[in-house]
Amino acid sequence: MRERRRRPRCRRRPAKVTSSSPPPVTVRTPPPATGRVVDDTAAFALGGTTRHRYWRIARELGNHIWPSLPPRPSSRGEVAWSDDGGNGAAATLAAAARASAITVRARVVASMCLMLAGKAVTISTPFLFKMLVDVVGDGGSGGGRRDIGVVRSALLLSDSTLNLPVLLLLAYGICRSLSSLLREYTNVVFSHVAQSAIRNFGRSTFDHVHTLDLRYHLDRNTGMLSRVLERGSRSISFALNAMVFNTLPTLVEVLVVSTLMMRRFGTLHAMTVLATIIAYSAYTIRITRWRSSMRKDMISSENAAAGRVSDSLLNYETVKYFNNENHEGSVYERTLGEYQGLALRATSSLSALNFGQNAIFSVGLTLVMYLTLRDVGMGRATVGDLVLVNGLLFQLSVPLNFIGWVYQEVRQAFVDMEAMFQLRDTRPEVVDRPHAVVYDPYSSGTTIEFDGVVFGYETSSPSASSSSSAEGTATTTARPILRETTFAIPQGKTIAIVGSSGCGKSTLLRLLYRFYDPQGGSVRIGGRDMRDYTTESIRRSIAVVPQEVVLFNDSIGYNIHYGNLAASWEEVIEASRKAHLHDIIMRLPNGYDTVVGERGLKMSGGEKQRVSIARAILKRAPILLCDEPTSSLDSRTESDIMNNLKEIGNDENVTCVIVAHRLSTIVDCDLIVVMDGGRVIEQGSHDELMKAGGRYSELVAFQRSHGSTSDEEDVIVLGDEDKLKEMNVGDEAVLS
Repeated sequence: MRERRRRPRCRRRPAKVTSSSPPPVTVRTPPPATGRVVDDTAAFALGGTTRHRYWRIARELGNHIWPSLPPRPSSRGEVAWSDDGGNGAAATLAAAARASAITVRARVVASMCLMLAGKAVTISTPFLFKMLVDVVGDGGSGGGRRDIGVVRSALLLSDSTLNLPVLLLLAYGICRSLSSLLREYTNVVFSHVAQSAIRNFGRSTFDHVHTLDLRYHLDRNTGMLSRVLERGSRSISFALNAMVFNTLPTLVEVLVVSTLMMRRFGTLHAMTVLATIIAYSAYTIRITRWRSSMRKDMISSENAAAGRVSDSLLNYETVKYFNNENHEGSVYERTLGEYQGLALRATSSLSALNFGQNAIFSVGLTLVMYLTLRDVGMGRATVGDLVLVNGLLFQLSVPLNFIGWVYQEVRQAFVDMEAMFQLRDTRPEVVDRPHAVVYDPYSSGTTIEFDGVVFGYETSSPSASSSSSAEGTATTTARPILRETTFAIPQGKTIAIVGSSGCGKSTLLRLLYRFYDPQGGSVRIGGRDMRDYTTESIRRSIAVVPQEVVLFNDSIGYNIHYGNLAASWEEVIEASRKAHLHDIIMRLPNGYDTVVGERGLKMSGGEKQRVSIARAILKRAPILLCDEPTSSLDSRTESDIMNNLKEIGNDENVTCVIVAHRLSTIVDCDLIVVMDGGRVIEQGSHDELMKAGGRYSELVAFQRSHGSTSDEEDVIVLGDEDKLKEMNVGDEAVLS
């Protein structure tokens, strides 16, 4: 099955911010090209009708059930579709992909054969019971005698009927057991196909989420995103199993039973059976749709009641402070009352569904039994035929009883899969250029240049969005951060970037790591626009110590080792020593195996920062970015770690960029860049800036005149006007 070609992406371009435009810039963009995870039921309001979207999902599932076969490698070991010269690795991958596709196809064929064999055995079971009844009842007449004669001939039996009832009864029991065995074995064989599809979908979706931009991850709802991935994977399994083990077998059984009825008893019997099945299915689907909306309301009410309990218990002390126990009980009882009313309606609707199903089936069964009984009276059928009709219809009623549940669950499965497909359709904003090259820091160098860089963050405007909804556009506002920022970082030098909060210091690091692309100007590395390089090669050459450290819920050793998974354990320990973390770890009962908790909550801020520094050291990248690397450390540890960072920066191949608020961390840097309002207002070494007598020197003078050994006074930051005013310092000393 050929893969569907994706539509070209319409990329939303950020708004351009000029240096002379403080007001926000409004940009009108089409509905989100970089989508967000939204409510499951409304996730696919865009992009075609429901039928088309469901058809697309069905085709995607079909690609996993019946995957296309890659071309065979040529006799010379080359791959026809490869552009890499047909090396041995490509040939091996192609052969492995082809073998995997053939295995999946073979399992699908085997599953279908087992399913058909199981249905054949299942349908033959009532015929054996019918013949048993005819034998016990002296063979009946007409067709009954012919059936018995066929069985005798097949079993090479004499005219004696002593052995035939026993053999028929034995065959009846064997067929019932064999039917169950074939059904379960079909499940075993096909489960490999379903699990393979789940694994492929889950891995590809997970990988895709990691390709999305920082903007997407800042906007996303983590809990909802996790539910989308979980529900989507689970729905794939359910949809495939429902198709193979319920929908398709039921259709086959209906077709076979109707054909047998027509050939054996006539068209009227077959039409009655079909009419019964159609009426049964239509009624079930209609009532199920009605119950689905009711079920949503009931779930919403149940969630509200649970939320009320949680909120009340979390605020236990507040309830006690104001003696509002009765109020909380009344509110909870009201939510329970709403749920009770909806639950009673759901129970009543289920009773109506069950009664209607039984009534329709009973009417159809009675009509078919009456027609067969009439044929028995006319000598055209036997008592065994009456038993046969009853057995076939009751056997058919078993899968039909689940049709409502299957229909409801399949609809929900497609909704869940739609949400996952929307996530897969979300395109990143930062993409490699068609002819991007791999960045080699050792041949190209690590000199960094910001040349007239303009950048602003886009923020959604609710009022504007609502007003523009009629036009089918979304409105975003670009918040200007950088205004034609220009400066250079020589290779192998350690520079510091300082300035007031919001002046763009951390944004510069994000542009360097290519979380975003500049909206104007360029960022060059090694004399070349970094957009000419592949993003992966740029990031592989940069180590980062972030401002907010988030750790995996794993051991300390794993979190440090994460900086370079190829490093040896001795290198991990050495990195932790340089970050002044080793001694702290060794005092813990489990040492490096100590689990840090979710997001590292079991560790202090300073300990987490040391872990971040250790894994950045372990990466051994030629470019090191530090966003306030010692903000959570005491002065002594800060001094030790900064000395280690300076030692790393002294290497001729390592360029170190430090964003800092504490002036004590940057005095010895080769270059200090002072920013204000998105522009560079001063740059030079510490001594040069002090001689210039600018704002940097004013703040240094202030810190020296008000120096203290306390950590609180040591953490006075650039641009913190409120803090300085509390210390009775004039506004002229504030770098803002």
